[in-house]
Formats: sequence, C-alpha cells, structure tokens
Amino acid sequence: MRYSALSVFLNGLRGNKAWGPAWRAPEPKPAYDVVIVGGGGHGLATAYYLAKEFGVRNVAVLEKSYIGSGNVGRNTTIIRANYLLPGNNPFYQLSMTLWGGLEQDFNFNAMVSQRGIVNLYHSDAQRDAYARRGNAMRLHGVDAKLLDRTAVREMLPFLNFDDARFPIMGGLVHRAGGTVRHDAVAWGYARGADSHGVDIIQGCEVTGIRRGASGAVEGVETTRGFIACGKLALAAAGNSGRVAEMAGLRLPIESHVLQAFVSEGLKPYVDTVVTFGAGHFYFSQSDKGGLVFGGDIDGYNSYAQRGNLALVEHVAEAGVALVPGLSRVRILRSWGGIMDMSMDGSPIIDRVEDNLFLNAGWCYGGFKATPASGFCFAHLIARGVPQETATAFRLDRFARGYVLDEKGVGAQANLH
Repeated sequence: MRYSALSVFLNGLRGNKAWGPAWRAPEPKPAYDVVIVGGGGHGLATAYYLAKEFGVRNVAVLEKSYIGSGNVGRNTTIIRANYLLPGNNPFYQLSMTLWGGLEQDFNFNAMVSQRGIVNLYHSDAQRDAYARRGNAMRLHGVDAKLLDRTAVREMLPFLNFDDARFPIMGGLVHRAGGTVRHDAVAWGYARGADSHGVDIIQGCEVTGIRRGASGAVEGVETTRGFIACGKLALAAAGNSGRVAEMAGLRLPIESHVLQAFVSEGLKPYVDTVVTFGAGHFYFSQSDKGGLVFGGDIDGYNSYAQRGNLALVEHVAEAGVALVPGLSRVRILRSWGGIMDMSMDGSPIIDRVEDNLFLNAGWCYGGFKATPASGFCFAHLIARGVPQETATAFRLDRFARGYVLDEKGVGAQANLH
C-alpha cells in the first residue's frame, strides 16, 4: 500500500486511526507447499524471495511471538561484507548488492545507510592481517582501503590515538558497509511476502515435527494445530538447536545472548561505523542521535533475551578505552538477542533431508546477511541445489573437515 505525503499528513490530523494493516492475519491452512519456522528476517526474506523470484506462493511463515520480536529487531543494525575467506566473501557481497536495491525492490523505507565501516588496527601484525583481508575483499569485488594513522585521525579525531596499551596505528575502511533500520527490514519483508500471497502466522509456536511411516517430514505440530507441508524450512535463529532437535538433529551450534546498548541522543558525532581492534567493541550513531554499542557475547549458554552486568562493564570499559569522551555519555537502555553460534564462526544453509531444510549458525553475522540468506535459502528450497555463493555452508562440513574457519573459535569468536 502506498501513501502520499498529503495522506500521511491528513491521517496524522485524524489521530493516526486510518492506517490499514501492513500484512494480513490469516488463519493457518491445513497444508502448504512450504512451511518456514521462524518469522525473523531470514524466514521472512526466504518467503519473500520464494514467492517473488521462484513463484512458490503457497507458503506459511510461523512465528511463535510477533514479527520483529527476535534477533531481527534486537541487533545493532550493521551491514558489511568485509570477510576474509572465499566461502564467505561472495555471499556477503551478494547481501550488500541486495541491500543496495532493497527499498526499491519491496517499496518500503528500510533506511539503508551505506556510511562505511572502519576496523581499527593497533599493531604491525594486525596491520598485516588487515592488509591481507583487504586484498581478499578486493579480489572478490568488495571495496576496501587500508588507512594509516593520519587518515584515520582525519576521519575520527575523537578517538584515543595514544593509548599506552592500544595505540591506533590505522584502519581498514569498507565504504559500502553501514547500517539499516532493523525493524523496518522485518516489516518490509513481511509486507512484501504478504503481497505475494504468503501467509504470515503470528502467535503460532511449533511444538513438534511429525514424520510419516517412511520417516519423511509430513508437517509440524503447533499451538494452533497440525499444519502439513511438502517442504519444511527451519530458520529459528537462536532457537535453531531446540527446533532441530524436534526433527532428531543435533546441530554443531551453541546459543548465547549478545547484548547491545544505546545512549542518550547527541548532536552528529560519528558518521561511520567504528570497531575497536584491541577488544570486541563497535559503535555507530543512529538517526535519532543515540550512539549504538555492541561487544562480546555473554559466555554462558542461554535462551534468554537478556544478559548480565559483567558484560555491560566489559563493553563500557572497551568503549571508554577507545573513546574517552564516552565516559560522560549516559546509556538509556540495553537489550539482548540470542545468537546461534556455530563452531567455525560461519553459517549453515543446507538441505539435510529430502524435504527438510536448515538455515542456522549465523553467529554475529545474521542481520547483515538477511537478504542473501533469504535469497539463497529460497533458491535451495525451490530448486533443490545451493545458490552458487552459498555452496560452502553445508552442514556436513564439520564432519568432513571443510570448516569455514573465518575466525576459528566458534562460540568465542571475536568477529568485528
């Protein structure tokens, strides 16, 4: 549905009471060609591309809560493609390409802001590692430039360049990176999928996966009754382990909470995303003026969307070490998302049985991957073979010894 500037103004005068729903609220049908478990960014994007690009429209997206209640609405909004390994680089570059045309594609303002991202380095060894990463990025058509200390100081003069422990020596800039309004991504994909006939069913928790006499998946048991399906696609993010267990799968992932924080509103302060190379801390400034921070995952397994105070202190310490002026800024609120951390720091997009498909293990990279994840998962479901940029994301790579060792430490990854 399109609204002119005049209609928006007039509806505001009426107390904002004339808006139509952005998508339908259908009752679940007895059966679908494809059922997608998980109404987050990846599930909604998969449904959208299934319908729009591959003509599969008899699709249901099942969300146990409401659209945007999971990780797609609980992150720091960063998008990027500054990866090192060939298994990841083309995929995340595809995601950046899709982000670039996303708003025109589904006619919804997702506030895509390619303001750039700067990864700081603090030693000669780290500089060499970033030079290697930048070269790998350029070989795959991803923009990258290594900056010296002077160039970084011109961009970000408020940083603590002369810290005795972590002097800033330079940085790697990825100018196509940036931020996107997270909830707008959920709403845009939901509205887009609905417009192509997809049923988005909120308040519908999957409680079991039913198999027939042959062992093949027949459908899902839910809090709203049994729903049969020809194909079942699991895209449950931090709850992937629990959902996969219903199908008899034990996944090589752990669930951890990742906290994020936003400060009081400030005047324009930083016009890019910045990451600390000597600790896991990153920040940007929202359009409302708040500084948005992120850091490490909480080290214990959890399905709770909240963390503990030790990590709050850890993130604050790292932030002040990088930007001393942050010590005078008030934090307004924090939140947590459940990360499904794979053992090699890279995701899983695979067909695990004839009609059972898995999308999981996104670690810190889930939000930025939303468009490419949805497109590649839809391609796999519709055609039965991986999309060319997602061929390295097989589940059996852990057993076969073909891990995508982007960071090599899985659930303890320190991915900037």
